[in-house]
Amino acid sequence: MTSEPAGTPDGGWGWVVAASAFTVNGLSYGLLRSLGLALSDISEHFDRTSQDTAWVSALALAVQQAASPVGSALSTRWGARPVVMIGGILTSLGFVFSAFAGSLLHLYLCLGVLAGSGWALVFAPALGTLSRYFSRRRVLAVGLALTGNGASSLLLAPALQLLLDTFGWRGALLLLGAITLHLTPCGALLRPLELPGDPLAPPRGPLAALGLGLFTRRAFLVFALGTALVGGGYFVPYVHLAPHALDRGLGGYRAALVVAVAAVADAGARLVCGWLADQGWVPLPRLLAVFGALTGLGLLAVGLVPVAGSEEGWGGSLLATAGVYGLGAGSYAPLVFGVLPGLVGIGGVVQATGLVMMLMSLGGLLGPPLSGFLRDETGDFTASFLTCGSLVLSGSFIYMGLPGALPSCSPAARPATPPPERGELLPVPQVALLSPGGPHSTLDTTC
Repeated sequence: MTSEPAGTPDGGWGWVVAASAFTVNGLSYGLLRSLGLALSDISEHFDRTSQDTAWVSALALAVQQAASPVGSALSTRWGARPVVMIGGILTSLGFVFSAFAGSLLHLYLCLGVLAGSGWALVFAPALGTLSRYFSRRRVLAVGLALTGNGASSLLLAPALQLLLDTFGWRGALLLLGAITLHLTPCGALLRPLELPGDPLAPPRGPLAALGLGLFTRRAFLVFALGTALVGGGYFVPYVHLAPHALDRGLGGYRAALVVAVAAVADAGARLVCGWLADQGWVPLPRLLAVFGALTGLGLLAVGLVPVAGSEEGWGGSLLATAGVYGLGAGSYAPLVFGVLPGLVGIGGVVQATGLVMMLMSLGGLLGPPLSGFLRDETGDFTASFLTCGSLVLSGSFIYMGLPGALPSCSPAARPATPPPERGELLPVPQVALLSPGGPHSTLDTTC
C-alpha cells in the first residue's frame, strides 16, 4: 500500500480524515450519550434496578476505552484502515444481537462487550490518524472531529425516543445496528501517512506496542492520574442526564431536549476551544485544567437543580445548567487529546490516544454504576451528580502539576515558529520514546 509523502499536510486529505473521525465519534460517544433514553424501558422490561441496567452502558464505555490501547497497537502494526473497518462490523453485530436479548446478561455481553470492543477498534486509530495529519491547526481539527459527539446526540436523542415509542427498545437497537455499520466506510477513508520520526519497524513486544513505557515519564504520569479521576465523573451524564431530567419532572421529549441542549453546547465549545487553543495565547495544559474545572462545576450545578414546578414546564434551570456542563465538557474534549503531541511527540500520539481512553475507562467503568447505586439509595440523582462533579474537579486540580499549567515567574519568549513536535512539554531532555538508541526515535526536548 502506497503511503502519502513524508511531512504533515496540515490540511488536504486531512479534512477528509477529519470528516471520517467526526462520523466515528458521532456513532460511538454520541450514540452512547443518547443510549440512556432506552435504559428505563430495558429496566422495566427485565424488572431490574437502575444500577443493574446502568452496567449495560458502563460496560460498553469501559470496554471501548480499556481496549483502546489494543486498537492503537493493531493500528500501529497493520494500519488504521483495516482495524477501523473491522471495528465497525463488530459494533453493528453487537447492536443487532442485543435486539434479541433474553436477559440483562445477554445485553452485557452483546452491547457491553461486543459493541464496546468494536468501538475500541475505531475511535483511537481514527483520532490518532487525524492528529498526524495536522500541526498548526491540530486542536481545531480534533475539535471539529469531536463535534460529532454533540451533533450525533442532537440528532439521535429525539430520533431514538421516536424509535422507542414506535418500535420499542428491541426495534430501536436493531435499527441502531444498521446505523453503526456506517463505521466501516469511515475506516476506508483513513489513508496511511508517513512522517519524519516514525520508527522504521513496528514496535517489538506487547509492552512497546501498547506504549506502556510512557507511564515512566513524570508529566505523562500526572496527566494520567488527572485523566483517570476526570473519567470517573465525565461520562455519568452520558448515561444518567436523561433519567435525571425525567426524575426532575420532565417528560420524555423534554428530557431529550435537555440532552440536546448539552449536545449543542458541547459541539460549539469544541470548535471554539479548538480555534482558541491553536492561537497559542494560553498553554494547552492551563486550558485543560481550567475547562476541566468548568466541567466539574457544571455537573455540580446539574445535580442541584430543583424539581420542575409543573409537568408542562420546560425545566429552564436544568436546561441552563446542562448547557454550562456542555460548554465545559466540549472545551475539555479536544484539549485532552490536543495536549498529547507535546507530552509524547507526534510519533507516539496514536499509542497515547489509546492509553488516554484506557485511563478514562478506569473511572468510566465505575462512574455510571455508582451513580445508579446512589440514585437507588437516595431516590434521585442529586448525590450522583455531586459525586461525579467532585471527581472531575479533583482531576482538574491534578492537571495543575503539568508543565505550563501554572503561570511561570519568568516566562520564556514565544518562538516565532512552533517547536518540533517531539514532546516539548516534557521536562526530560533527550529521552527516546519508542526505540531507545534508534536513529528514528522520537525525542523529548527541554522546556
